[in-house]
Amino acid sequence: MSSAPLLSVSDLRVGFATEDGIVQAVDGVSFDLRPGEVLAIVGESGSGKSVTAQTIIGLTRANNARIEGAVTLDGKDLTSASDAEMRKLRGDRVAMIFQDPMTSFNPVYRIGDQIVEAIRTHRPDTSKGAGKARVVELFEAVGIPNAAGRVDDYPHEFSGGMRQRAMIAMALALEPEVLIADEPTTALDVTIQAQILDLLEELNREHNLATILITHDLGVVAEVADRVLVMYAGKVVEEGTLDEIFYDPQHPYTWGLLGSLTRIDRPRPHRLPQIAGSPPSLLDLPEGCPFRPRCPHEFSKCSEYPGLEARSEAPDHRDRCWLNPEQKREKRQVEGQIGLEAPSGANKA
Repeated sequence: MSSAPLLSVSDLRVGFATEDGIVQAVDGVSFDLRPGEVLAIVGESGSGKSVTAQTIIGLTRANNARIEGAVTLDGKDLTSASDAEMRKLRGDRVAMIFQDPMTSFNPVYRIGDQIVEAIRTHRPDTSKGAGKARVVELFEAVGIPNAAGRVDDYPHEFSGGMRQRAMIAMALALEPEVLIADEPTTALDVTIQAQILDLLEELNREHNLATILITHDLGVVAEVADRVLVMYAGKVVEEGTLDEIFYDPQHPYTWGLLGSLTRIDRPRPHRLPQIAGSPPSLLDLPEGCPFRPRCPHEFSKCSEYPGLEARSEAPDHRDRCWLNPEQKREKRQVEGQIGLEAPSGANKA
């Protein structure tokens, strides 16, 4: 894996002006992404994952958007690039697999024609015949059976798993360097999820793609990720390698996400530890740590929001929690596994 980052995001802030005030959807996110690396961004709905990804490829630009910070691709700043420059780059060097392929394809055009159109938009010298041959090649690469016959099908003639494979084929059509997968397995059943994850892992390995995987499912992350960013209320609250996040998590929010996973390799707990309450409104964040109202371990220091710092032995494993590492290792154990303790007075039934 190359040591030089291909994509760098530095102190990215994205806010949207509304009638009630500024919604700060992303607040100071930074990371580097290298060729061949899979970076997972995880968190509940509304944590800022998708807005971060969409801002990278210029999809959040609007009159009410306030974008600060820097996104650089191979040294080029994308936040200051013109709309025309972003249209040339989008799909060519950076591609995105969207969450719902049914709404990503036009229902009245054949899937093959839509992918050919995307290819010819960026490669105008490509003939329709060559474009269609490329689509067949892509369909075969992503595991769509009878590829030559399926290119003339409409989106409704594909199953959910096949539509997702077609969406991946479209994203790979121009051989991008960066691939962003926004919850690519959410609408699929477990068996198809596993197939799609295997496919993404294989494509990443074969093409040396720099991949961002956005998900709320840490079970998905465990399959493919190299590094993990955990987001909450627009901020990164913990970051580290896959092993650091899974085996030595430092932030109570991460404990809650891990604890909500069903483990078949351990005795069944009395009940899965859960995260109490709901994510805060981005228009009215609590003072200090925004996770404080939902955290059973909050104390007086939590009224101040800690910086993202290395608090464990690993220098690149950083988190935003005032508890020391010894306290964290003790408090994160719930019925013999990592989880978030139920708040006092909660129903234990």
